[in-house]
Amino acid sequence: MRVGTRVATAQAPSARRRLLAGVAAERALSIVSPLGLLLLWELLGRVGALDQRFFPAPSAIASTFAQLLLAGTLHAEVVTSLGRVAAGFAFGALPALVLGISMGLSRMVRAALKPMVGALYPIPKTAIFPLLLIIFGLGEGSKYAVVAIGVFFLVLLNTMAGVMAIESVYLDVGRNFGARPLEVFRTIALPGAAPFIFTGVRLAWGNALLLIVVAEMIGARSGLGYFIWSSYQTFAIEELYVGLVTISFIGYFSFLALDELQRWLIPWKGAQAA
Repeated sequence: MRVGTRVATAQAPSARRRLLAGVAAERALSIVSPLGLLLLWELLGRVGALDQRFFPAPSAIASTFAQLLLAGTLHAEVVTSLGRVAAGFAFGALPALVLGISMGLSRMVRAALKPMVGALYPIPKTAIFPLLLIIFGLGEGSKYAVVAIGVFFLVLLNTMAGVMAIESVYLDVGRNFGARPLEVFRTIALPGAAPFIFTGVRLAWGNALLLIVVAEMIGARSGLGYFIWSSYQTFAIEELYVGLVTISFIGYFSFLALDELQRWLIPWKGAQAA
């Protein structure tokens, strides 16, 4: 018995070392693989295998990126686009959150609103933008509106699904103890649906970035979408790639921030994922 215990104790550190080594290898691979792709792209460009009129070398894109950053041009476009996304996201996500929880809790509300949601959700939000331009004009309102509409349905549907996934016993206990509708909303439905809500928020944020770029291409004189479109019109290919890379960076780091926010607000979900 003692021999078996000593063997198990000796094997535990070895298993832990293997696990840590595997994690380190995964992280190293996640860094090396994109760097290797960039290096291959650079080499193919330098030997003439890629047409640099359409695929400029990463070093040229990085140089243009640095120049625009130092000049303040890129910073101004990023701030403009993020401001529009943040405003539109708030206008769309907050009512969607309230309505999604209400639909999840009440069969009558769900029966009344679900057909309309099902009919409106499949309509491409970019197809609605010309109508929004007619209604709101070329000002900021049309940009806020298209982002809000794109965000609204994703947050609403995921929130409703999250509330409906809560085991009915929790809702029954709350009602049996005399919890008021607002208390059920705040203490049972909202925490119980939180993982689904974060999934909807992630999807909605990515969709918001996509929509704001399209909206700025069509009806704006500032922002990353306008920057990309004007780069296309002047055939400034390096600047066009800078715009695309900037959107990629914004998406990547915003998803990291959302992951950290989820771990802080719903730590039990973070523990399960880990």
